[in-house]
Amino acid sequence: MKTLDITDVTNYVEENIGDFHSRRVDKLGELKLKDVLKRKNPYLFKAKNILTAQDLIQAIVDAFISSSEEGIFGNWLEGLAIHVNSLVYGGRKSGIPGIDLEFTKGNELFIVSIKSGPDWGNDSQIKKMVDHFNSARAVLKTSGAKINVTAINGCCYGKTTPRNNYKKKGDYFKYCGQVFWEFISGNSELYKEIVEPLGHLANEKNDEYKIAYAKKINMFTKQLTEEFFTESGEIDWNRLLEFNSKGTI
Repeated sequence: MKTLDITDVTNYVEENIGDFHSRRVDKLGELKLKDVLKRKNPYLFKAKNILTAQDLIQAIVDAFISSSEEGIFGNWLEGLAIHVNSLVYGGRKSGIPGIDLEFTKGNELFIVSIKSGPDWGNDSQIKKMVDHFNSARAVLKTSGAKINVTAINGCCYGKTTPRNNYKKKGDYFKYCGQVFWEFISGNSELYKEIVEPLGHLANEKNDEYKIAYAKKINMFTKQLTEEFFTESGEIDWNRLLEFNSKGTI
């Protein structure tokens, strides 16, 4: 184990945070109006009494972007966690399906599935993670490794509490927030120390994003009024619902 030099972490964040911002802009550019309309609940927007094209477009685009950004940033944080662990424990991105990080501490080999926050999945998704852990153990056993294998569900934010810091049926531990970052780095303050460098280039990149966002809202608003509005200037909910939900048995 090596002592973590926070300067190495800061440099990594500042050199790579641009990837997150670029991916945000790219994802926004990839959006197609009809794809978004198909994926969002039109009944919800009607129940909220949305009346104008721009309000409807902003509502559906913002809902789509919010979930998209969570995934993009979660993947970025996964890369940061693996980098930090490599500096301290020599950890690496795992080649085993479903496992994000492998590293050895003492006489234990840790296999880690990294998620953004503690409430990341439903029962079937959690079961799939457990299946990945079990498969990884089987692979490691056949490789002849004579070492204890411990599975961890690591969450980049949130709290580890007595309720979720447990071994479920002997399968894995769950570490969240401070506990997770300290576990992979040996630094109890890392969860706070990474905040400041995350703001590197934020103003510049956010201005770029705002321009791309405004263009997309304007483009979608124009398309919506052309295809899903009545001649009297109202949202044609029947046509919108037919596009979103009409089918045959």
